[in-house]
Amino acid sequence: MAEGDGVADQDICIRLEGNATEGDVTALRNWLERERPLEDLLRDGRVRIRERPATDHDGTPMGTSQEIVIAVTSAGATVVFQELLEQVRRGVRAWRDNRREVENGEPPQGRVEPVNRHDG
Repeated sequence: MAEGDGVADQDICIRLEGNATEGDVTALRNWLERERPLEDLLRDGRVRIRERPATDHDGTPMGTSQEIVIAVTSAGATVVFQELLEQVRRGVRAWRDNRREVENGEPPQGRVEPVNRHDG
């Protein structure tokens, strides 16, 4: 993949599964916002992070679940999408490791996947 390929129409979706709470979703979002290089990309306006109601593949809401979406902005067209995807996966693993140390119980599993914007 050449630099910038596929970036204009792809986001990264993070879903916490199992015993995840809304607090977990917010905590993970806050964690990712402080992770480098994501922090730098956010500050430069090259990516946005937001929470939204989780949906299935048809776009139907999935109960009260929330998911985190990381979107590359037009200003971030030089972001290499596969590198960004791996950085997000590393950030989710680091958050789970940290949560395991500071809270009781096993942290929720995180699924990190690229999604096409028109898919939801």
